[in-house]
Amino acid sequence: MKTARHYVGGAFGPAPSDGTAIRTFPLVDPVDGTVVGEVPEAGHETVDAAVAAARGALDGPWGNTGPEERAAALRRIADGIEARFDEFADAEAGDTGKPRGLAATVDIPRAIGNFRAYAELLHGRPETSYTTAVPGWSTGTGKALNYTVRRPLGVVAVVSPWNLPLLLLTWKVAPALAAGNAVVAKPSEETPSTATLLAEVIDAAGLPAGAFNLVHGHGTGAAGEFLTSHPGVDAIAFTGESATGAAIMRKAADHLTPVSFELGGKNPALVFADSDLDAAVDGTVRSAFTHSGQICLCTERVYVQRTVFDEFVARLGERARELTDYGPMISAAHRDKVLSYYRLAVDEGATVVAGGGVPSFGDRRDRGFYVEPTVLTGLDGRARTMREEVFGPICHVAPFDTEDEAVALANDSRYGLAATVWTRDLSRAHRVAPRIEAGIVWVNCWNLRDLRTPFGGIKDSGIGREGGTYSLDFFSEPVNICVQV
Repeated sequence: MKTARHYVGGAFGPAPSDGTAIRTFPLVDPVDGTVVGEVPEAGHETVDAAVAAARGALDGPWGNTGPEERAAALRRIADGIEARFDEFADAEAGDTGKPRGLAATVDIPRAIGNFRAYAELLHGRPETSYTTAVPGWSTGTGKALNYTVRRPLGVVAVVSPWNLPLLLLTWKVAPALAAGNAVVAKPSEETPSTATLLAEVIDAAGLPAGAFNLVHGHGTGAAGEFLTSHPGVDAIAFTGESATGAAIMRKAADHLTPVSFELGGKNPALVFADSDLDAAVDGTVRSAFTHSGQICLCTERVYVQRTVFDEFVARLGERARELTDYGPMISAAHRDKVLSYYRLAVDEGATVVAGGGVPSFGDRRDRGFYVEPTVLTGLDGRARTMREEVFGPICHVAPFDTEDEAVALANDSRYGLAATVWTRDLSRAHRVAPRIEAGIVWVNCWNLRDLRTPFGGIKDSGIGREGGTYSLDFFSEPVNICVQV
């Protein structure tokens, strides 16, 4: 049986298997629906203790660390994950049900890369300038030297989702620690295992007690809400559903707490007739069905120029039907939600090109939470299936005629996270990409990420940017110091 534990003030809380009287909930394997472990549910007292421990770390040894020492700590954490690579990969695949190969080639390497990248980014250039005093306006005379220092925000709440548990947790924890903050992390209740392993690695890396804390539990009315509404929290970094982000923001407003949100998406792809159709089909298979569509960047709306529409649809449907190595939905509830959208699409008049139901494997997976990769056509932009994020292996393909029409269709959404453009015409790519209302636009590729570039969305897809110095800008406050010389 798997065991998750809280980590507060440099100490692990009792595991459910220790026999200590603590509230727990079951951890379910989405591959076959069996209970594989127990997870402790943090109450107010545990969250309060974690926030107090974080504050104590800032007032103590962690608050006195310099950039070099913090960079060294991040490298030790990266080395610790790497040393236990197989454990992390097994735990990530076990919690999410995703193919282990995906966890081993994407999730765990990216987590290691996050810590190493922010260790390097701490060696930034200083910000300095000379200023000439203005008589009658300032009290100084002559010139002054201005320089900027950055100080941590303080206690940072990090709330991460279940689809890419370790990757997205470390995507926030690494820059938060790099900037000198103390962290209280709350992973998804569906995927606690790699967060617990990360706490073990951080403990072994020798960070001062309270610099990193981990609490497990649910969201609304539970650990997540207790943490994000806590008056002792100085900033909140959250990835998840847009509705949850809005609820957190309302609570954060009571204390004017800064927030960084990476939220949902209903991402478009534009396929022009001059594109490399082989690459566009292959890319759309990946962008629609990777991790069974359970990635915020996945493509749910595909717009194809009319002259190649029929061929594209036929080829995409064939590829979707051929897929076999895919994982389940994260839970029975999420499977039921996705299936409800499959039924809704048909009720709204969609044509099912591929999928649309539950697969049959003839093994233990038939007890799990699987749905078929699904390709639809025939809906207009007013259909709910076209406007609401499904977060499953589904895409709808619709035709367009002109470049302006394609851009208008792509932008007809309350979301604005990511988009993909497929064309061989470089001039068209440079015309179209800036017109799309999204934080990220890929041209002839998908999910090709550089850790130094800005990541985030607009409209209902988020607030702020993560990645590189953009994350460090959020997790620290610039302070100008002016010295007359």
